[in-house]
Amino acid sequence: MAEGCTHNCSTCSSNCGSKEKNSLMEQPNPLSSVKHIIAVVSGKGGVGKSLVTSMLAVNMQRLGYKTAILDADITGPSIPKAFGLKAGVDGDEHGMIPPTTTSGIDVMSVNLMLDEETKPVVWRGPVIAGVVKQFWTDTIWNDIDYMFIDCPPGTGDVPLTVFQSIPIDGIVIVSSPQELVSMIVAKAANMAQLMNIPVYGLIENMSYIKCPDCGKEIKVFGESHIDQIAEEFGYDLLAQIPMDPKLTALVDKGWIEMMDNTYLESAAEVLVNRTQNNK
Repeated sequence: MAEGCTHNCSTCSSNCGSKEKNSLMEQPNPLSSVKHIIAVVSGKGGVGKSLVTSMLAVNMQRLGYKTAILDADITGPSIPKAFGLKAGVDGDEHGMIPPTTTSGIDVMSVNLMLDEETKPVVWRGPVIAGVVKQFWTDTIWNDIDYMFIDCPPGTGDVPLTVFQSIPIDGIVIVSSPQELVSMIVAKAANMAQLMNIPVYGLIENMSYIKCPDCGKEIKVFGESHIDQIAEEFGYDLLAQIPMDPKLTALVDKGWIEMMDNTYLESAAEVLVNRTQNNK
């Protein structure tokens, strides 16, 4: 931020990054109302980012907050599958109306617009980025307390579009217990720092599997280094999620809202505290 910045980009004469970022922000639909937006990101794929997004949304809804998910992973959308959502997207002259899950979570995903959920989305980067913007600008997000954005992995077009075009409160970084976790976290963390977006914490997925007979925790991917990584970057470790066959079965059946674990309950509460305090 430049010296002498007035924190009001419409009147400030300083030439700084905040002003440039503000100029790229897309306005939401006039009928939308979204209080807080949290993006779920990762430096690489295959770490369970969509699962974490779904679980956070379910837990936030259970805390009594009206919750929504914007599925920005256009080429690999899996949010509708986790919720068993097949309803198409309705709309009128005012905008698109997102389908709602059983527990009342509003969801917008490209898979809800395809006649076949297995049909591939073969689009170039600028087109995909444009669709993500439209999910924000053309959708009527009605009285949403918390919106979670499921970003595709990496630091390419779509995460950049989300960071620059949508007024995000902060991000959650998802990782896995492997040696390259430091690199994964660093990529996402450095991008957030460049965009001046707060990191609310880390969530490690596939941390261990619990033996059904003796209850022993088996570290399938070796010992986790997530505590050291969190300390290195100064981030909170929000949760460590085990490899849970019951949870996997619920996702496969589209019943994620029926989960009875407490893996992310405290993480959702932390996010509420962070967003409310930063308001």
